[in-house]
Amino acid sequence: MPTEAILSTARQFLGVDPTVPITLEPINRGASGRTIIRVKSPIHEPFIGIHWTEEREDNSQFIPIGHFLKQAKLRVPTIIHERARYRVALVEDLGDTSLLSLKDRPFAERLPLYRSAFEQIDRLFYAKPAKDFHLMPPFDAALYRWEQQYFFEHLVEGHLGWDAAALRANPVFTDLAERLGTVARHLVHRDFQSQNLLVRDGQVWLIDFQGLRRGRQEYDLASLIFDPYMDHSPDEREALLALWEEIADERPEPTLFHQCASQRLMQALGAYGNILTNRGDEWYRPHIATAARLLGEVTAGSPLEPPLAPVLAALL
Repeated sequence: MPTEAILSTARQFLGVDPTVPITLEPINRGASGRTIIRVKSPIHEPFIGIHWTEEREDNSQFIPIGHFLKQAKLRVPTIIHERARYRVALVEDLGDTSLLSLKDRPFAERLPLYRSAFEQIDRLFYAKPAKDFHLMPPFDAALYRWEQQYFFEHLVEGHLGWDAAALRANPVFTDLAERLGTVARHLVHRDFQSQNLLVRDGQVWLIDFQGLRRGRQEYDLASLIFDPYMDHSPDEREALLALWEEIADERPEPTLFHQCASQRLMQALGAYGNILTNRGDEWYRPHIATAARLLGEVTAGSPLEPPLAPVLAALL
């Protein structure tokens, strides 16, 4: 059992016998194939225990990528103990304050935190893993196409109950995947959104980074700027782009940026549909309409608009 594996690993790390009380507090982060628990004891400050299954290939990447990012001077939790054989890692506890938890604060108050987050992505852009360092397969046309198929399967078919055959066969989606997949040189987080950005001491820290791979930086930027959980207004999105321009000395090319946003929002909608259908987690339901509206905005006037219009109308 995941909880027992975390508990035994915690006792091994602490060097205590079963008579020493240890409290386990589940943390709900919607992690696929992972169990995340806060571990408390009278002899050590709290830390986080993570157990993963082999449900997703990238879960086993958490430990090596965590060490790499720490060495590259990115703000990620320190891995304090690991038992890869049992698929358990104990990591530094960064607390529960995420960008998402601060959603109701004034945008101007949150803007410095976005600067902190963007600075991490800018640093990641220049991080250079060793040539033999194992990464997940890059964001190529096949992976973008997989994300689209995920959207068709779990949102269009699973959530709406429609036949997605015409969408699967439509060349505009294949063309998008091929265009975006031509470049995959730099490292991307792949799930750079408000739930995965924790705030401590006024700085943003990255978590859930096990999907790290090479790809387009614009995908990470679009993931945060068009984050359905936060639902930034057009003025807020413009402010975020201006902030990124201050950090990187350039803005993403608008057409490419919206294409990356389209791809990301389809992936997010697929995930929401999957979670609702297979796990029954109603927390995600209202975010479907938000993501659909944003997807409508970024595809307006593009070849994606006509085939997606009926789907988005049904979701709205």
